[in-house]
Amino acid sequence: MKILSIGNSFSQDAHRYLHLIAQADKCELRSVNLFIGGCSLRTHYLNMLDDAYAYTLEHNGESVGVKVSLRQALVGDEWDYVTLQQASPLSGKQDTYFPYIEELVEYVRKFCPNTRILVHETWAYENGSDRLKNLGFNSSEEMYNSISSAYLYAANAIRADGVIPCGKAMFELSKLGVSVHRDQFHASLGVGRYLLALVWYSYLTGNSIMENVFDKFDLPVSNEERRLAIRVANEILND
Repeated sequence: MKILSIGNSFSQDAHRYLHLIAQADKCELRSVNLFIGGCSLRTHYLNMLDDAYAYTLEHNGESVGVKVSLRQALVGDEWDYVTLQQASPLSGKQDTYFPYIEELVEYVRKFCPNTRILVHETWAYENGSDRLKNLGFNSSEEMYNSISSAYLYAANAIRADGVIPCGKAMFELSKLGVSVHRDQFHASLGVGRYLLALVWYSYLTGNSIMENVFDKFDLPVSNEERRLAIRVANEILND
């Protein structure tokens, strides 16, 4: 399986452990992330128009130190999935998705007519954080509800093949008292990124994550955090 994400640091968070979880399950999976920090759909669209070599290529959760264009990445392999997402500060604002996501989808389908297009639902900021308040939200739940609605609308508009429910997963795990952020908005380097990868892996492959043995985290994850992350990811994907 081959996955390409037209993303930013939030897809970087999701990809960090994705290949490793697949590897632990003896599943062949190649994950590529096109990284620009904080990149919005509008910026992706402008890069598309300019054929700009603006993206740091990340392969299987690691930077390979080269810059590529969107077109170069699309034609570089036969992708099973291509994912799209909005920049996190704009993710709850439905109007910011258009017309950019529609134009990007048309471009993807031009070069990858057989790929399935997914929307990566990003997540709300840490409850009570300054970043959350600066966006005008009173709670993580309020931000998540706006994000969920905007992504669903965008996915329907482009006739996406699905939505990867990472926003819901992060919100549900945080409700259980697990700290899923590292800086009020990015996923934590341990359990936050682990949860995202679990959701992606199970969503993309349909494989069970209940007995997956991967445990080589960049920061420690307790046995209880690991158990809860697996439980939340499994419940969301089988709801």
